[in-house]
Order: sequence, then C-alpha cells, then structure tokens
Amino acid sequence: MKQDRQTVDARRESILSVVRERQKITVEELSARFGVSLMTIRRDLRALENAGKLGRFHGGARAGARGMRDTVSLYRQMISRRAAALIQPGERVFINGSATALDALEYVEAAPVYVFTNNGLAVGRQFPPGVDVTLSGGSLRAAGHIMTGDCTMRNLLTMRADKALIGCSGISPNGEILCDIPTELGVNETMIGHADRYYILVDHTKVGRAGTYASFSLETAGCIITDENAPPEVLERLRMLNMEIIQVGRKDFPDLINE
Repeated sequence: MKQDRQTVDARRESILSVVRERQKITVEELSARFGVSLMTIRRDLRALENAGKLGRFHGGARAGARGMRDTVSLYRQMISRRAAALIQPGERVFINGSATALDALEYVEAAPVYVFTNNGLAVGRQFPPGVDVTLSGGSLRAAGHIMTGDCTMRNLLTMRADKALIGCSGISPNGEILCDIPTELGVNETMIGHADRYYILVDHTKVGRAGTYASFSLETAGCIITDENAPPEVLERLRMLNMEIIQVGRKDFPDLINE
C-alpha cells in the first residue's frame, strides 16, 4: 500500500536521527527497527543521500553527507526508472552485470516479470512483488558479482527474452559498446541477440568514452537510454546507426529533485 507523504517524511527523519546517533547502521537493522521492507529502507536512504543528509555504502548508511549531491548517481537513478517503465506484465527480461540495469527492477510496476541475469548483486535484494529473478550461474568476475564463463553461456543460450537491459563501461565516439570485462562481451552480445528488443543504459559520463576497453558493434537497431548531458555529436552518430535515443532529465523526475 502506498504511504502518504507525511508518513514517509516522518519515517525518513527518524531514520536520519538513528543514523546520526549510531554513526553507521545496516539496511537490515533499519528494516527491523521501522517494520518496513528492505526495499523501502533503500529508497529512504537514497532519498536522504540525494538530499545531502547522509552517506550510503553497500548494505547500509553512515552519518555525514558526501557533500555535493552526486549528479551522476541521480541521472543513473533516472535512467533506471525510465527503463523500468518500459517493462510490461508477463515479459521476460535479460539483465547484465550493470548496477544501473539491475536497479531498474526496483521500480518495476508490471507483474509478473521474469528476469534472467548474470548479476550477482541480485542475491539478497528485495524487488517488487511479481518480479521473479533467475541467476545464470558461472564464474564470478569484477569484484565478485558478474558471472561469466561456459556455465553462464550454456544457460543463456537456452533462453529468449522480450527485452534486454544492458549496462556498459561506455560508448565510443564511433558507437561501439565498451566493456571492462572481456569475458562479459559474449554474454552481452548473446543477451542482445536473444532479445526481441534491447536497451543500452548509460549515463553521460560514459558516452563518447575512449580508451583500452573490450568492445562490440551494434549489429541490430536498439535503443540507448541516457541523460540530458550526453554529448550530442555521439548521439547523432548513434542515430545514424539507426539507434533510438531516449534522454532523461530533471524535468522528467521532479520528485527526485525535490526529495
């Protein structure tokens, strides 16, 4: 049941008081203390962090803000929410090792939705009712949360999806998709090839990036979801490759700006 704004604001102020008192506390402790879900606590902490009132770390929060609001994190949250809005009831969705792609599941309102992912960060997280997550299995890479290898590929090759949400390290000026982990290239390409429609989720800091990365070219037309600060010349290059471009901005999510 959706709570009224007064209740939410009161809980967030209480959470802030507890964090300041304890200095450091986990999401699980806050969930038990306030009698709400882990997902609700994470949303509360994200809002408090965006407002510059506390700092977050993986699994909890600490007293003291990071100072200036993290604009990139804000845009990534917008990108996740925009991607979530595209998912329809009954669809099967691929999610790769990207945190931004995985975060989209927090905002899914459709149900049921069937997710297949090689993202180990899904373990232990709570998603909205009706979001069913299956892990690919495989060897862990990238600080232990991205699954790749023969097991991952064998399981993935048996699957089809309506949509694939793919995060990446960047998009080159020529429109190539960049990856930090070479072994994830095959996973990303297969997810794209086995989905009816795919979406590349990438914030402006990664658009037009160059450097030493593994990369692959977009063989079939899809969609890029980015933010309003992405360089226009790279986006135009992507449009020439028949890619659809969705740009999110502050005007699209006034609730995030005002939290």
